[in-house]
Amino acid sequence: MADAVLVSKTDEGITTITINRPHRRNAVDPPTAKLLAVAFADFDRDESQKVCVLHGAGDTFCAGFDLHALSSGRAQQQQQGQSGDDAAEPRVLDEYTPDADAHRRGHNTAPMGPSRMQTSKPIIAAVAGHAVAGGLELSLLADLRVAEEDAVFGVFCRRWGVPLIDGGTVRLQAVVGLGRALDMVLTGRPVGAREALQFGLANRVVARGEAVREAHALARQLLRFPQGCMRVDRASCYYAAYGARSFEDAMRFEFENGVQVVASESVDGAARFSGGAGRHGDFGDGASKI
Repeated sequence: MADAVLVSKTDEGITTITINRPHRRNAVDPPTAKLLAVAFADFDRDESQKVCVLHGAGDTFCAGFDLHALSSGRAQQQQQGQSGDDAAEPRVLDEYTPDADAHRRGHNTAPMGPSRMQTSKPIIAAVAGHAVAGGLELSLLADLRVAEEDAVFGVFCRRWGVPLIDGGTVRLQAVVGLGRALDMVLTGRPVGAREALQFGLANRVVARGEAVREAHALARQLLRFPQGCMRVDRASCYYAAYGARSFEDAMRFEFENGVQVVASESVDGAARFSGGAGRHGDFGDGASKI
């Protein structure tokens, strides 16, 4: 379905990507995965767009990989004379290629689509209902997760012998810590929004039906900041979490990339502060103050 993924862009720079398969609780099949990967790669390339909001149509974020597609893929291959335990995998799963640049460009599509990507700009997930199995993994692609009060996160694929191959074992522990990640991964139990907030898995909890609106409000807040500096700091956080070989390597990366924005943004920012802007923690919206 060409409309399985909907994309909208605003002049101010917010891209909204919607998984539009409510009849499958927004579960992702292979064609939808490719559409999602294309949408995120396009967002990352488009310099007019600064922040992305990801959500699911209706009252579910994403129920994971479409197991109907997985089971039907096996049935089709068996009908064609193929057999063996891996009969379905070549049709619905791609091999992993360790190529970070290709991942960022949206190539090497994962089973859930963009889940191998590390974008250069912020992503906010607006989570309503269930974000489970591959849907949990998609939510972990985001930097921030805004969850509705009845949202549920979980490794529900534990019940069916479907492994986490879209970054769940990698990103989840980086976000919530190894102990809590193993609790979720091993038991597959549901984690509600309030517990997710305690974990750090959810960054905001809002009333039912408010996640998308709050995610866009948060996106607009991020738009107010100097973008180069914010992206450099974001990249340093991810490098320290996933790529650094040592503490010193992480510190070197932070410094060498941070100093690149001093001339372009920091000097101007210091001048504005010296002229009276931002005093007493004012963020410029008349409400956000330290």
